[in-house]
Amino acid sequence: MSSIGEVACTYACLILHDDGITVTAETIATLVKAANVKVESYWPTLFAKLCEKKNVEELIMNVGSGGSAASTGAVAAVAPAAVEDAPAAAEKKQEAKEESDDESMFSLFD
Repeated sequence: MSSIGEVACTYACLILHDDGITVTAETIATLVKAANVKVESYWPTLFAKLCEKKNVEELIMNVGSGGSAASTGAVAAVAPAAVEDAPAAAEKKQEAKEESDDESMFSLFD
């Protein structure tokens, strides 16, 4: 489970990257403070080091590839988007199940 600090710094990194602002511990801390979120002082530093060593776009685009610790950070970065899409995925799964059930019922009487 992610902590508030981890999620806040994840969003801060994404916002800073999207706006073309250099991702540093200071810019992350400033953005998190402006959002009125209190985080432990080590989170901005950890995320700044991650963004310094890895390309943020690469982390986002390679979420499903797995296999490295850096990918884990990317999963945390996009997990909220996946949660928002969960109801739509559940609805599609339910529709597919209903279609499958319908097809099997017709085959019993053919």
